[in-house]
Amino acid sequence: MRYFWLFAAISLGLIITYLSIKDGFNKWSFYYVFVGVSLGMYLMKTFMMKRMEKHLKYLAEVKKQEINQPQKK
Repeated sequence: MRYFWLFAAISLGLIITYLSIKDGFNKWSFYYVFVGVSLGMYLMKTFMMKRMEKHLKYLAEVKKQEINQPQKK
């Protein structure tokens, strides 16, 4: 899904730029918002995936420490 947003941002950017050159920038300039949203979604997805990987590593370390330490009564 992450690459979908990157593909969407690149595709929309190219199409909107072409149409802006063909028909005039004033007519198509608003549609660059969709390029920004798609690029933002790609960046957010990438950030969240890296954050989740770090969190899962942390949870694995905590679980390993709990197993290695004897339980106190």
